[in-house]
Amino acid sequence: MKVQLVVGWGPRDIRCFDWNAPATARVKMALDHLQLIFPPWQWHPDLWQVAIWGQPTGLEQLLSSNDRLEIVRGLRVDPKVARRERFQKQGSRSAGLFAHRRAGAKPGY
Repeated sequence: MKVQLVVGWGPRDIRCFDWNAPATARVKMALDHLQLIFPPWQWHPDLWQVAIWGQPTGLEQLLSSNDRLEIVRGLRVDPKVARRERFQKQGSRSAGLFAHRRAGAKPGY
């Protein structure tokens, strides 16, 4: 059966591989296959997250034909928290939709 392995090595660095997996393939077997392709790469559950078509999954999940297994680095910071901190640092006057007003315009336009 054909399985697509997608690995996100870093920001804007995504690589795709096709793998002819056995019928009883599991996620762990796919990670072992990646270890053969890239010997220095190793699976660390605290650094990497695994998903099938964007849905998080475990290492013992059975793969089916035409699955897309995604291996990506975990988020270091919650995006909502990061956005809130950026906004507080910039201030409300210099950020957002109304940051650049025309000279003499009414507030909010």
